[in-house]
Amino acid sequence: MYKATISITLRSSILDPEGQTIHHALENLGYDQIDRVRMGKRAEVWIDEDDEAAARAVAREACEKLLANPVTENFEITLEPASAEEAEDAAA
Repeated sequence: MYKATISITLRSSILDPEGQTIHHALENLGYDQIDRVRMGKRAEVWIDEDDEAAARAVAREACEKLLANPVTENFEITLEPASAEEAEDAAA
């Protein structure tokens, strides 16, 4: 079993009003050293595969079909073997 941590972010060409609002709020709080904020989302997915390549393929397919919008978002997958506790929890 593998745990995929997937970071989903807007493409750089897409306007990020949430990031701009947060950046403005941070400036109002005195964080002038912060130049830019881009917001995104993170998904953790446990994949019941024995082979890392197969688990990565499942994670990529899930991103392409549902988790990320291919028109406006990019995604990055980090894959690691699930701990025994995580594997047990996922199976429950």
